[in-house]
Amino acid sequence: MSFRPALRAPFAPAFRASSLCTLPRAVPPVAAPREAADFTETSSSAGVRASRTFCSSVAAAPRSASSLAVSVHAALAHRASSTSSQPCIWNPLKTATSAQNNLRGARRQSGGIRGLRSAGRADASAAPGEVGAGVSHGGGSSAWSVELVPCLTDNYAYLIRNVATGTALVVDPSEAAPVAARLEGGEGQTGGKLAAVLCTHHHWDHTGGNLELKDRFGATVVGPAADRDRIPAIDVALSDGDTWQIEGLEMHVLHTPGHTRGHCALYFPSLAALFTGDTLFSLGCGRLFEGSPAQMWASLSRLAALPPDTRVYCGHEYTQANARFAMAVEPSNVALQQRTQGVTRLRSQALPTIPTTMGVEAATNPFLRPSSAEIRGALGVGSAANDVDVFAALRRMKDNF
Repeated sequence: MSFRPALRAPFAPAFRASSLCTLPRAVPPVAAPREAADFTETSSSAGVRASRTFCSSVAAAPRSASSLAVSVHAALAHRASSTSSQPCIWNPLKTATSAQNNLRGARRQSGGIRGLRSAGRADASAAPGEVGAGVSHGGGSSAWSVELVPCLTDNYAYLIRNVATGTALVVDPSEAAPVAARLEGGEGQTGGKLAAVLCTHHHWDHTGGNLELKDRFGATVVGPAADRDRIPAIDVALSDGDTWQIEGLEMHVLHTPGHTRGHCALYFPSLAALFTGDTLFSLGCGRLFEGSPAQMWASLSRLAALPPDTRVYCGHEYTQANARFAMAVEPSNVALQQRTQGVTRLRSQALPTIPTTMGVEAATNPFLRPSSAEIRGALGVGSAANDVDVFAALRRMKDNF
């Protein structure tokens, strides 16, 4: 069996067998592909590769919130830009910390993920609210940067740009105009050539710019295979466990159903960057339109198994509203109190609260913490209830908050 994604010209396919880089074992079921043949389609002219590994997979078992209760990882220094209209750029300094090594050390300490620490952990006095605000890091060896592009009223698209070559990718463009303005290098903009549009799911506020950007820049549209009939102008359809590459940058596809049945998160290990669409938000999670609470909890648990320094880029600026709900159900959480203060400061200056990190979310996001006794008390749920039932009750409460 071979995998032939519909790559448009000028992407001429040339099949060969290859050995793919794998995700850390901590991310089921994409983790550590078993011995199997794999097939890769490459473009020698554009440096683009879409690949799929066919192997047996392990079901993603939901993790309890107690296993997600890591210390706040506030490694991002807050550098507020002088105006909110300036591009918000993050240039990664290093690759993601090995989740497998993190887990091995954590199990020695506590038998679970509790106690995970990343290399270069920030001082514990750093406030977890000091994430977002278009944090920019200079130096490092990575050629890629991540830039927030505000769209509509509260959406974010993201430009992933190779600062050396000018090649750019865009994640979830709800509209074309703001993205095109950045790419065409107007005043205060950095320019670039758009190679691909990457979609997490089919909703119009994540795909509304697909057609225009494809026509305008000749970009290839990449999206979930399960939503191939609902993603406008899709060229390349990828499934759980697939990888896609351009100019040496590798993207891993993680199927995260719950918000929609075909939703996928896009993980770039070398950038320590995760694009979660509407599955995981800063201090929240997406509504369940096409999935069950069990599916969404499994999806969130899977994402939470990534290294705690993984930067999370979600689809909307919902953090301040989410913080109000989080404080209503877990008001004694000191890390949450500090983070809420930081969020309030950022939003008072009309600055973004994105990116967050997986470590910060594990310590403050109530949807990753259903084992919290305080949250269970706020819901009127006893200790005998399982985490899926608590998560379901929490989601219902948020829907009516």
